[in-house]
Amino acid sequence: MERGNAGAMTNPLILTRDQTLHDELQRLAAAAGVAPEATTDPAVALRAWSTASVVLVGADVADELAALQPARRVGVHLVTWGRLPDEAFRTAVALGTEGVVELPRCDSWVLEVLADSSERFDVDGVTIGVAGGSGGAGATTFACALALTAAREGPVCLIDTDPLGPGADQVLGMERIDGIRWDALQQTSGRLGARALRDALPHKGELGVLTFGGGGPSGVETLQPFAARAAVAAATKGHRLVVLDLPRTGGDLTEELMARCQALVVLTRATLPGLASAAHFVDVAARSGPLSLVVRGSGVDAAEAQRIVGAPVLTSMPDQRGLDEAIDLGQGPVKSRRGVLARAARDVLRVLAPEAAARPAA
Repeated sequence: MERGNAGAMTNPLILTRDQTLHDELQRLAAAAGVAPEATTDPAVALRAWSTASVVLVGADVADELAALQPARRVGVHLVTWGRLPDEAFRTAVALGTEGVVELPRCDSWVLEVLADSSERFDVDGVTIGVAGGSGGAGATTFACALALTAAREGPVCLIDTDPLGPGADQVLGMERIDGIRWDALQQTSGRLGARALRDALPHKGELGVLTFGGGGPSGVETLQPFAARAAVAAATKGHRLVVLDLPRTGGDLTEELMARCQALVVLTRATLPGLASAAHFVDVAARSGPLSLVVRGSGVDAAEAQRIVGAPVLTSMPDQRGLDEAIDLGQGPVKSRRGVLARAARDVLRVLAPEAAARPAA
């Protein structure tokens, strides 16, 4: 089914002649903070059909619209005031709707649909997972560098999913920036919208970071699956790129998070023990989807690393001088676009998320 081109989608579209239904949909749109286009004419509705962020079609005009045979698209819902007639279900199928909704009984559901329509990009953001294939490979540091580099080109969300890791906010020097962390997020319930998450996160420019805070777990020993699912879903709706800093430890949640990634990047040291460890990790992680390597250090070339681990090498990088000192001073891992980590991050982004690859300095 079609989705609008990037940047092309506009406001929600309401099509109905039922004044009661029209008024209720307008009320819900106002509550959601969106300004819909409304019409009573199916022919006029076709002009905005492909670009509307969501389409709400009244059952009273659904047959007329179906006769015009509009193109199939996502985000079309058949709505009615009161009970939906049985025959309307056939029309819903003909229109390719995602669902049928009865108001006022389902007004909260429609409110969520309208709110989401204003929060998402035309396509969900690309999600890249970063994991350490061997101890001391620096996966969190590289995840931070990847997110920082991509954030030069647009909104990026970095999600730290490892309670026992160093803490992405510590690596980035963002531990004192106000914003929501996992401990607070895991105490909330209800819908987590893309806009709400984006506005609540600690930010550095276009980069929003969700982490455990305080340089450690801050009382959070595990990551609750419901919170992880909600955060990743909201982040992909509100950012062009989502970077998941993944734990090396396995488990159902880690496997699920890997499966949600369009690509998985595995960091490994360029030593035989490091590559052997990465090979074991890749054997398990490869079940979740495509993955590739970033090799850190010297000693084994890319071709040999690929042979040992059994996964393609995206880039190799030497150790970055002064990295530990820069992080200790709160300067983050990317001080210069010409630095080792910045160059390696651009190499990865060019392959996995070309639109998020920041241009090198002139």
